[in-house]
Amino acid sequence: MKSSEKYCWVYMTAGSVEEAKSIGQILVGQNLAACVNLLENMTSIYKWEEKLEESQEVIMIVKTRKILMPKLIETVKTHHSYECPCVLELPIQGGNPEFLRRIATETE
Repeated sequence: MKSSEKYCWVYMTAGSVEEAKSIGQILVGQNLAACVNLLENMTSIYKWEEKLEESQEVIMIVKTRKILMPKLIETVKTHHSYECPCVLELPIQGGNPEFLRRIATETE
């Protein structure tokens, strides 16, 4: 296994900046994430309970280690207002070795 395969990038959404900040602070504070980026004012169009919905959301990008995903998901579900929060894991295939080491250091 290449060293970069143990890291992942997590895409999540939140219903408000306040909620995204709160979840991000919890994830970083508990060493489940090295960094959380927030991108505001994203429009989502989706179906929920057979009804077409449109809402403003905040994108959350989380850098972490793959081994922490189960705990990260449980933590997000505990603190998220959504019944079914979007938490998607994407593998990191490579990158700046110094930054990858930082992910490891910050999530130990």
